[in-house]
Amino acid sequence: MKIQKIHTYLVRPRWGFVEIETSDGLTGWGEAVLEGHTATVMACVKEMEEYLLGKDPERIEEIWTTLYRAGFYRGGGVMMSAISGIDQALWDIKGKRYGVPVYQLMGGACRDRMRVYSWVGGDRPHDVAMDAKKKQEEGFTAIKMNATEELQFIDTYEKLDQVLERVAAIREKCGKYFGIAIDFHGRVHKPMAKILAKKLEEFDPMFIEEPVLCENMEEFKNIAAACNIPIATGERLFSKWDFKRLFHAGGVDIVQPDLSHAGGLTEVRKIAAMAEAYDIALAPHCPLGPIALASCLNVDAVSYNAVIQEQSMGIHYNVGKSVLDYVKNKEDFQFVDGYATLPKRPGLGVEVDKELVLQENETPHNWKNPVWHHKDGSVAEW
Repeated sequence: MKIQKIHTYLVRPRWGFVEIETSDGLTGWGEAVLEGHTATVMACVKEMEEYLLGKDPERIEEIWTTLYRAGFYRGGGVMMSAISGIDQALWDIKGKRYGVPVYQLMGGACRDRMRVYSWVGGDRPHDVAMDAKKKQEEGFTAIKMNATEELQFIDTYEKLDQVLERVAAIREKCGKYFGIAIDFHGRVHKPMAKILAKKLEEFDPMFIEEPVLCENMEEFKNIAAACNIPIATGERLFSKWDFKRLFHAGGVDIVQPDLSHAGGLTEVRKIAAMAEAYDIALAPHCPLGPIALASCLNVDAVSYNAVIQEQSMGIHYNVGKSVLDYVKNKEDFQFVDGYATLPKRPGLGVEVDKELVLQENETPHNWKNPVWHHKDGSVAEW
């Protein structure tokens, strides 16, 4: 069996799909996307074709290593996202060839189901308490919300109080033990992050996410010393070597590698194992599509330290199309009591609606995140 053809597709709302065909007639699907830069990632996949065509798709580790090492320059969001989508598609092919879900080829599951959370609010969160209550009534045991709008290095306590009011409203509405994850989204700088983290303690959050950006990862230890809340980060790290620096820096309790940014299943499985050795939990980042979610669930199945899974059904980014629109086996992606079942079908476990994919690719999206500015006109972190 050899790799025969590689196709790329841009599909709404902001995703990129990779399809790999083999000489035996098997097809594998992956999700190669870097939100706001997906066309660039697709070009990178195209550039990698010469390393793939004619190769044995079962030699996943060799292909991954070739794509990462053979071109001399390596790492970064674009290249690693391209490798991620290819890697997912190769695992999908392998599972289909042997007639089993991918996690069975990785040693088999260590759990029966996977806890998931749901997003509430948007980029500029409001009315989050009612949204959180609705999610609780749907069976979810945890939600995640953006903490704040744009924040200067030193900003007003009024903005911090607004965050506290929103979190307090959710806690009052949903009860003492409902999980609340609060995403700082890298919008908060060190001076305000320490203050906000400390003030949030009284609400017992499940975790705070990206209290500062990973380029300032040496500050996680200081923020951890300032509060008693688990700290999560990692969506903007792209390889085990990036995470190695994070582990050495200390202060982080949960890592959030993205299966479509950090090298696919092959690399994230290794990152998860590294994290376990540091007694750090795994909660893969996934505000993306169905192939990325299926990939996450396969890694979650075999990772002892996986604690909760992000998923984007109902997220504010999904305009025009959503996760299940591209899935034929929708019944396999239903959540019960806040849990997802493990993939059942061979491969990654998602049957892609190729007809819809082709239709969407006829008018490719060009999604970009908004560009925010502070009141003084300077660019703000989104």
